[in-house]
Amino acid sequence: MPTNADRVEELRRRQEQALKGGGDARIAAQHEKGKLTARERLDLLLDEGSFEEYGRLIESRTTAFGFKPTPGDGVVTGFGTIEGRPVAVFSQDFTVSGGALGEAHAAKICAVMEKAMKVGVPVIGLNDSGGARIQEGVVSLGGYADIFLQNTLASGVVPQLSAILGPCAGGAVYSPAITDFIVMVDETSYMFVTGPNVVKTVSHEEVSAQDLGGARVHAGKSGVAHFRRANDADALTLLRKLVGYLPLNNREDPPRVECTDDPARADEALDTLVPENPNKPYDIRDAVTRVVDDGEFLEVHPEFAANIVVGFARLDGRTVGIVGNQPAVLAGVLDIDSSDKGARFVRFCDAFNIPLVTFEDVPGFLPGTIQEHGGIIRHGAKLLYAYCEATVPKLTVICRKAYGGAYDVMSSKHIRGDLNLAWPMAEIAVMGAKGAVEIIHKKEIASADDREAAAAPFVAEYEERFCNPYEAAARGYIDAVIEPRQTRARLIAGLRLLQTKRDRNPPKKHGNIPL
Repeated sequence: MPTNADRVEELRRRQEQALKGGGDARIAAQHEKGKLTARERLDLLLDEGSFEEYGRLIESRTTAFGFKPTPGDGVVTGFGTIEGRPVAVFSQDFTVSGGALGEAHAAKICAVMEKAMKVGVPVIGLNDSGGARIQEGVVSLGGYADIFLQNTLASGVVPQLSAILGPCAGGAVYSPAITDFIVMVDETSYMFVTGPNVVKTVSHEEVSAQDLGGARVHAGKSGVAHFRRANDADALTLLRKLVGYLPLNNREDPPRVECTDDPARADEALDTLVPENPNKPYDIRDAVTRVVDDGEFLEVHPEFAANIVVGFARLDGRTVGIVGNQPAVLAGVLDIDSSDKGARFVRFCDAFNIPLVTFEDVPGFLPGTIQEHGGIIRHGAKLLYAYCEATVPKLTVICRKAYGGAYDVMSSKHIRGDLNLAWPMAEIAVMGAKGAVEIIHKKEIASADDREAAAAPFVAEYEERFCNPYEAAARGYIDAVIEPRQTRARLIAGLRLLQTKRDRNPPKKHGNIPL
């Protein structure tokens, strides 16, 4: 009969076996690909010594087709801290059967997600898996569905962050897709529903894994990835920074840090940021960084739909979500992709009690058959719906143009904007002066020998009357017209007032956003 010392030694042996994952050779192969192991990733992501592992000795129940169960079953799960704040984590281990997902693997992920929801902490998933474990058949597919359900139930309850640090294909892609933010790594990660071989068989297209679903594709073209980083370490550092802006759950306010940047600071450069020529571009990020604490702005989706800018910053030490039209790209016009991008970000901020600050310079919605046939009405309505639905504090600064329906959409007073400010160069109108005059005075201009000369006085009249913020201010649609240099101080004063804001939507199961 084994002694107590023997039993302890057996425990240590099993623990050591689990820690080695797929063994030294496979760990070396992982490193040769420029990738870290599952446990090395957790060491970088979490505060030193904070990780508490759950389910280290869980194994697969199958031995079919020669499959050999391994302790941990190819995924490391548990809880730790980031800057002292708790998080739930799972990290797939590619050294064990290529990180393939089976019944026990899925059950471990579901268990840590369920516990995360009960205790109210974010879930961070580090994905590196070859897909479903074929030896387990439909049980693997059921495991994916179990995870999808947990992702859906957790949505809007706790923040969910995903890092794609290797393969993520087939059904595996839908778990990250349901989460709030995805970061991918150049060259070593990819996501697709069907791989290059299937694409070639079905459509006869020759395409590599990277060209089909690599980090550059999803960060810039599809918009599936919110961030792209050069390697595992950079991706994990980003996740730590992102968590710092977010509350632990939907019942908490975002964390507040000590603010060393003067709340009353005025930046004279803002006074001349907007060009005298209303058609000349400028970078809205210059306005954002000159207003927020210490100029720090974590941009989300920087490579996708660049005509709108979204991301996180702080004002007076408080986390805020920034949304800004970008005049430097497509004149800041709203189109299908930018509407989707903005709507998703606004809804995330609203779900997690993060105030929204909107910097507005928008000439309207992008015209054309491609946009209309692609459903710009439906997609634009998503952004409108998101702003209307949001009950968090909503502060807006109209920097220059606020034309047409886009004026309504971008957190206007009419859709429950709490503080709406405008700079003196703001133009709040149905459309630009030239277009408006061509409609209002169509006959007079058409009959003139020199149409441009004939239109000039009408354009001047329209600009004087409508291309300014004062008619909107006179009707109470704008709370104040301010000098640009005053923006930081006015926004912070507004946030301080609104920190106790309470608003709610009518009781309902959920609305029907135009998806």
